Amino acid sequence: MSVEVFIVVIAAALLHASWNAAVKGSDDKVLGMAAVMVGQGIPAGILMFFFALPSVESLPYFIAGLVFHMGYQIFLMSAYKVGDFTQVYPIARGTGPLLVTIVSVGLLGVQLLSTELLAIGLIILGIASLVFAKQADGIRNPKAAGLALLTGCCIAGYSLSDGLGARLSESAVGFMSALMFANGVLFAIYIRFKEPGTLTRVVEVGKLRVLGGGVASFLAYLMVVWAFTQAPIALVTALRETSIIFAVLIGVFIFKERLNVAKIFAIGLALCGVVLLRFGTLLF
Repeated sequence: MSVEVFIVVIAAALLHASWNAAVKGSDDKVLGMAAVMVGQGIPAGILMFFFALPSVESLPYFIAGLVFHMGYQIFLMSAYKVGDFTQVYPIARGTGPLLVTIVSVGLLGVQLLSTELLAIGLIILGIASLVFAKQADGIRNPKAAGLALLTGCCIAGYSLSDGLGARLSESAVGFMSALMFANGVLFAIYIRFKEPGTLTRVVEVGKLRVLGGGVASFLAYLMVVWAFTQAPIALVTALRETSIIFAVLIGVFIFKERLNVAKIFAIGLALCGVVLLRFGTLLF
């Protein structure tokens, strides 16, 4: 992985943790998520006029991406309603690279080194530990953990479908712009029927979230998808999860969430696995 790709993915990780924190910090989680998801459609719709649209060959991945992105947004929104940021975010983000690696080996024929297998084991242990971590009020929250795991499954799904689809398209930017625009429209329709009145409140009181969160979310993932076309998807997905570090810092210093020993141990294991997935060949 080149230095340029490395820097871009790290920057995307910081942006991603930031907009997730904005949603979690909102008094109305549905309003916060709706503002960000609908807001993605603004820059996406503009860029669609300047880049090639998805190719015919990439359409199956485009459709799969829409399904996984919608699942991701619905499960994440539900998880933030009931769980701590420092519990939900690491579980969701840690599950993604693990599943991407498993699918890459099992279905795509990618060969793993012993260091990469060790990294997978560390991520599994980290995620398993987080499931039993206690939330801020000292009570274990298996519901939040379960929703976060489902979110992670969707992350793995759209990482693979988006990465493969972008590679098949003439333009990765065009592919993702069309996908994010369509996703924004679908999410708006979903919210319209699931939470009546939310879209009206987005227009009335959520303008800054639309502009800030929506643009940050779009740019963060656009950078990641570009990286998918420059380096192996499994490595990019794993490196992106350095966002866990930013998420923990935000949760502790901004949300004042308790960082207990269980969370420190679990997040530390997961991060060791993430780092080892990227740098294992250089360390051993």
